[in-house]
Amino acid sequence: MWGLGFPAPRKRGDTMAERRMFAKTIIDSDAFLDMPLSTQALYFHLSMRADDEGFVNNPKKIQRMTGASDDDVKLLIAKRFVIPFESGVCVIKHWLIHNYIQKDRFKPTVYKDERASLVVKQNKSYSLVDTDCIQDVSSMETQVRLGKSRIGKVSLGEGSIGECEGETAGEPPAPPPVPYERIKKIYNSLCPSFSRCTALSEARRKAIKARFASGYTIEDFQQLFTKAEASSFLKGRNSRNWTASFDWLIKDANMAKVLDGNYDDHHPGSPTRNDDLDFIPDWPVGSLEARERVKYTNLHA
Repeated sequence: MWGLGFPAPRKRGDTMAERRMFAKTIIDSDAFLDMPLSTQALYFHLSMRADDEGFVNNPKKIQRMTGASDDDVKLLIAKRFVIPFESGVCVIKHWLIHNYIQKDRFKPTVYKDERASLVVKQNKSYSLVDTDCIQDVSSMETQVRLGKSRIGKVSLGEGSIGECEGETAGEPPAPPPVPYERIKKIYNSLCPSFSRCTALSEARRKAIKARFASGYTIEDFQQLFTKAEASSFLKGRNSRNWTASFDWLIKDANMAKVLDGNYDDHHPGSPTRNDDLDFIPDWPVGSLEARERVKYTNLHA
């Protein structure tokens, strides 16, 4: 019957799924976005060519095809986006976070030994059962040490990929990292009328971390900076010629007021020329700003 032009029925597990997905929680993280574009591109190509359980049998071919360097490979391993094996196969660590494949399309990996050496953590990422069995770096001809600021607590060039703390089965997933640098970049991009934020001091990091801990998101910060840029009052069009700053915007009370629209142009509750002093923060006693404020208050009493 099937020889008469009718398509043969597809058997369960005949072919791998052809579509791949990527979770924004992974590819929008600071750890991922801080990597060079060439490293990110290599990760996407490896993921697109992985089997239905995330294993890639030709990473070197894909590296050559994409023009990626050895450092790109080392960085993906060091930042734990891929896990290599001595057989030359590698696996996408967050594969199960990225992809869910229907059972009728799922084809188990042929790399049974490598799969048996992995466990799935509570956050659905792969982890090695024995954290000492990561591929020896010497087999990758690693001669370059990557800075700790780029790869956290993992260093290369000393005979092993590095420490694998937090990789034991059953350990609760670590909280997502606070995207300090991304917040700074968003501010500088969306608020060209304000003074640039060139460095993130400890105080600024604490303030950003506290906002995220209280429930604010990246989208809230984007809205905050968008509203600030659209506010004439915050950009200095007030009787004091006072302009908001990055530090002022990320304070808890100020962030809430800006997001509530209190500083929107033509908002019913927005400050006017007569009452805008109540909206300007208090300056340290004895400062030039404090003295000028007293002078202004006396003139308009």
